[in-house]
Amino acid sequence: MEGLVSLLLFAGAFYLMMRFGCGAHMVHGGHGGHGDASAKHVDPVCGMNVDPEQGYGKMHGGELYRFCSRNCLDKFEAEPEKFLRKQGGAS
Repeated sequence: MEGLVSLLLFAGAFYLMMRFGCGAHMVHGGHGGHGDASAKHVDPVCGMNVDPEQGYGKMHGGELYRFCSRNCLDKFEAEPEKFLRKQGGAS
């Protein structure tokens, strides 16, 4: 009986760590990053830095582009190749 209680306590601790501790990050794509402020995107229309949690996002050609405003997103959607050429030429 003592072994069963120990097993249940260990299993409970393991569950809590996997559910709420570092194990929770494994479900959502890894442990690194934790809100890394340097991970910014550049709006291809106006060149402004956009935080990953701000603005608008658009998948194009298998890549995610972030936009500072709906206006920039609309301009990109109208002529994406124009802004991708401009962005490629600037680097």
